Amino acid sequence: MPERRAFTLSTPAGRVLHGLLDLPDEPGPRPAVVDCHGFKGFMEWGFHPYLAELLSARGLLVVRFNFTSAGMRPGDELVTDEDAFARGTFGEDAAEIQAVLAALSAGELTAAADPERLALLGHSRGGGTALLSAAAAPWRDRLKALVTWAAVGTFDRVGEKEKEQWRRLGALPVVNARTGQHLRLDVEVLADREARAAEYDLPAAAARRTAPWLQLHGDLDETVPVAEGRALAAAAGGVHELHVVAGGSHTFGAQHPFAGPTRELIEAMNATQLWLRRYLGS
Repeated sequence: MPERRAFTLSTPAGRVLHGLLDLPDEPGPRPAVVDCHGFKGFMEWGFHPYLAELLSARGLLVVRFNFTSAGMRPGDELVTDEDAFARGTFGEDAAEIQAVLAALSAGELTAAADPERLALLGHSRGGGTALLSAAAAPWRDRLKALVTWAAVGTFDRVGEKEKEQWRRLGALPVVNARTGQHLRLDVEVLADREARAAEYDLPAAAARRTAPWLQLHGDLDETVPVAEGRALAAAAGGVHELHVVAGGSHTFGAQHPFAGPTRELIEAMNATQLWLRRYLGS
């Protein structure tokens, strides 16, 4: 039976990142995939544990973690570090993905991972930061596969009036619809995004990355419209496939707490594991 282990890792910013490893039964170095959650999500949200179980049962080593910008520790259902949530930038998220990849590649998380067969998987904002990481050195030349679920096509997600309010108040109010928790994003997040606009250009990253990329998007996505996914797909170079899931919402019908897989989620999971098997091997 696949084994699950917890780990911690120091981030480039000196914070502590908490994660989980799902280890397959098969002996020897195994292909590995790093799963990146979305905005207001966490590694134990909804479909993430189920996906990890599915992939590890098929021989893949799966790494999940909470971005420090999630402001949550293992077992939390609410944001407990509101300051970490408020100041989290896209660049810091991408740096944490790359720190996990580096630790995995170096054997620091487990000796069971094959450093020559690594992949990234990300949902929503996590799909965008996974794409950034896949286009960055040295991972641009090292990753063997990329899968995104409902990935954002741009990090610029608020209008000019909201930006004016953000600057004036010093923070943008954010409400977690699932929990009702009132949070904030500090104005430094906006300043960082504007100062690093070229670095955060996702269509440019789509063109630059070399890993074979499966892009999954629901045609009924209420958060990131499928048109945004199609625009990102139009910029993609190399081996790429856009798989539009009919009837798929932003989470492919999954909720938290997880109530079991929907037809749309099963379609996304099946396409994912076939893509990873094709490009990582077994």
